[in-house]
Amino acid sequence: MFLFLLIIPAIFITNLICDCYLSVNKSTMASKELSRQDRSLLLNTLKTRFEKNMHRHATVQWSDVEAKLETSTAKEKLWSLNEMENTGGEPDVVAFDEITDEYVFFDCSAESPAGRRSLCYDREALESRKENKPKNSAIEMASEIGIQILSEEQYRQLQNLGKFDLKTSSWVQTPPDIRKLGGAIFCDRRYDTVFTYHNGAESYYAARGFRGCLRV
Repeated sequence: MFLFLLIIPAIFITNLICDCYLSVNKSTMASKELSRQDRSLLLNTLKTRFEKNMHRHATVQWSDVEAKLETSTAKEKLWSLNEMENTGGEPDVVAFDEITDEYVFFDCSAESPAGRRSLCYDREALESRKENKPKNSAIEMASEIGIQILSEEQYRQLQNLGKFDLKTSSWVQTPPDIRKLGGAIFCDRRYDTVFTYHNGAESYYAARGFRGCLRV
């Protein structure tokens, strides 16, 4: 009886701690706004990468990009860029859309982002697995971060700016006709050629992640 009475408070305290952690975490996720220190660190990281890779954006000036990122309407975009960075994406500017007045960021890490691997394609695929489920799906994680998975066309545009995914592969947006039949597509670069493959959408591998796009 004495032991039972000791266990109950311990369980209560553990649950209370977990609830407090989840509450704080949800609050942070909901705000989607970086602290001043995190914002400064991110902007410095983006600037350094931008200046080291001018071939990706030869006609774009960093001062213009920074000005857009510093606007009050870009707070959630900065949060998304920070999530891209934290999951290994190394986002960088790859284009400027004159029609929409937006800078386009792609994940430009040499290999598929390390923090976004071992994911099946989407929620439907995740739920279809009876066992050994991955922690998440690519489509859902992209949505949580606030980005879109690259299309096959965008992936090939990225590969025109360098050589990516020489050892890994990345899920890309899958046409509905393929997805409704249970499949999904992914890409990589081998033998100096960009390949597109298919796989069951429920599959996941340690060497396959996804790359995202964000417009600011």
